[in-house]
Amino acid sequence: MSSVTIGLLLIGLLLVLILLGMRIAIALISVAFVGVWLLRGNMAMALKLMSIASYNGVANYLFATIPLFVLMGQLVSISNVGRDTFDVADALLHRVLGGLGIATVAANTVFAAVTGVSIASAAVFTRVAVPEMMRHGYRPSFATGTVAGSSVLGMLIPPSLLLIIYGVLAEVSIGKMFLAGLVPGLILALVFALMIVLTAWLAPGLVFDAAKLREKQAAQSLAPRLGLGGLVTKGAPIVLLVGVVIGGLYCGYFTPTEAGGVGAFAALVVALLRRSLGQGRLWKVLTDTGAVSVSILILLVAAGFYGQMLAVAGVPAAISRFVHEIGLGATGFLLVYLLLVLLLGMILDSSSILLIVVPIAAPIAQSLGFDLVHFGILTVIAVEVGLLTPPFGISIFTIHAALGDRRVSLEAIFAGALPFVGVMLAVLALLAMAPVLVVY
Repeated sequence: MSSVTIGLLLIGLLLVLILLGMRIAIALISVAFVGVWLLRGNMAMALKLMSIASYNGVANYLFATIPLFVLMGQLVSISNVGRDTFDVADALLHRVLGGLGIATVAANTVFAAVTGVSIASAAVFTRVAVPEMMRHGYRPSFATGTVAGSSVLGMLIPPSLLLIIYGVLAEVSIGKMFLAGLVPGLILALVFALMIVLTAWLAPGLVFDAAKLREKQAAQSLAPRLGLGGLVTKGAPIVLLVGVVIGGLYCGYFTPTEAGGVGAFAALVVALLRRSLGQGRLWKVLTDTGAVSVSILILLVAAGFYGQMLAVAGVPAAISRFVHEIGLGATGFLLVYLLLVLLLGMILDSSSILLIVVPIAAPIAQSLGFDLVHFGILTVIAVEVGLLTPPFGISIFTIHAALGDRRVSLEAIFAGALPFVGVMLAVLALLAMAPVLVVY
């Protein structure tokens, strides 16, 4: 049996183990260890490669980016910055038809720039935006679908944990990935907002309850409850955090790791000024940060070992030769790859998909002439679609659990998120055809 055949069988075994419920990190390490052992017939070599992968993971300076941005996100969440962001967006957009929906997208866009985690955005805005939207006549499926759809911006607009993971796996500058994610993220947010306005105008029955179908009633949202002072008070923290992190990165003042440290410090100042860290909440922030960070770092160490096993087996090189031999070409490869990622998104979580496919696909994409930064943005968008599609749809399940309203079924939330899936696929196609939009 050839090395390539063994490598392909081990990839299949990895998928089976994950579907059976084994932890992704354990599955990656186990398959990689067995693979190196079988390929080289030397257990000592397998142990040595595993120790090297572990050391490289711990010693990698870029890995410090992860706990710093996770800490910033935790501090921002506990300080109610998400609620304040929504209040400001609502006060500014309350006169627009479908204004609460647009406010949710706008708030999620800004909130994404300081959290980097889609699930965090989904949980926060389910509790903040959905009750207000339902109280003002929006259909529950539309309200929850809007939160689900806009929550995916958290993994595209920097700082994003998925962009960090992709950058590490593909050996691409994380700073470039952050810069490249900004314009596509803003395009996606603008198209989301445009879709909400058009739907509210052309098919109000899909957005509002029957009692709110008349134009005068439909156009109304929350009366502005914030004066200029309130807008400044509630908006200043989020402007400060976004300005520090995104501004520092774009102007070249900070590396991604330094931006994480400065952002975490700024978020700590905000939390202290708001007195949000009392009654054991600081300890909870630290323990939650540690738990999230360690789980991600272990995954990256495992993925590094898995990538070494694939290289030893020669799987990426063999697949690259196969793609060239059958004349699939760059466009054909991209279509097949994105379709595969979209299908995997229905059964696996985002991090698992990246850990499995990027070590294989990135070398092939590079050999076909793709810019790996552009390729990474396409990958992350395709992966994020999986957050909204059944049967996995982790954002949908998060929203359903956070809402705690039995009147709103999972099916209704999936249906409400479906238009956002269509928009994401359209933007994915646009970015694939127009790489110039991925600016870095």
